Amino acid sequence: MLSSRSQGWENILVEEFYQPPGQCEYQSDTEHAICVGLAAHPFRLLQVKGDRRHSSLYTKGDISVTPAGLPFLAQWDGNDHYLWIRLPLHFTQQVAQEAAEIDSEHVELLPEFRTRNRSIEQIGMMLLGELHNGGLAGRLYVESLANVLAVQLLRNYSATQPRVSLYSGGLSDHQLQRVIDYINDYLAEEIKLSDLAELLGMSQFHFSHLFKQSMGIPPYQYVIQQRVERAKQFLKQTQISIAEVALLCGFNSHSHLSKWFRQLTGMTPKAYRVN
Repeated sequence: MLSSRSQGWENILVEEFYQPPGQCEYQSDTEHAICVGLAAHPFRLLQVKGDRRHSSLYTKGDISVTPAGLPFLAQWDGNDHYLWIRLPLHFTQQVAQEAAEIDSEHVELLPEFRTRNRSIEQIGMMLLGELHNGGLAGRLYVESLANVLAVQLLRNYSATQPRVSLYSGGLSDHQLQRVIDYINDYLAEEIKLSDLAELLGMSQFHFSHLFKQSMGIPPYQYVIQQRVERAKQFLKQTQISIAEVALLCGFNSHSHLSKWFRQLTGMTPKAYRVN
């Protein structure tokens, strides 16, 4: 099993499981659960959610949704490989109120035994990739994915159909400058999507959408680019160690800086300093 517990991700838990034939039971009053099938070979899966039962072949890309508070039992007859994603109830309620214009007290997700949703599958694969690489893109990236996932759940599996308005035109020059200045001032620290959105008084979902319209890239990519640019300055103008440069630019380690530096410049920090 691979889990995001040790990575400190907020408002989402992501776990990858490999399971031999067997069964499991699950119930949480505080979290919604999404299962994304990863098994290459189909197998028969029996699911019981509350007083409803469903039996069918289950394979890669199939998605199951279990709302908070609903008892869930599963039995399978083949080797299973799946992604298990949990979103806190309070988080989906917050997203519903801020981005989907639904009263948080009236948010009700509907159970799904076996469905297909390309958007949710893609989000799951991006989360899985981040899980495998040890959080390379950072928490800002995961926060963005968690928000988009919550909106997708509300759009497709909510008893109340939400109105999610996608504002066009991007951020105003004044708004964009405030965000850029904030990122520049706090580049050495952890920058959260919630802090950036709160700066402009809007939901995290809408902020991410408008920022990308303005800059052409999502917030997390912009932050990484700026951290690499600042690292270049330190490498050129000082003789402090690369490990220190990493921390001064908001990377959590020498290796974390090196991975992104090489990806964006084509060379290592050491080679850049020498050249």
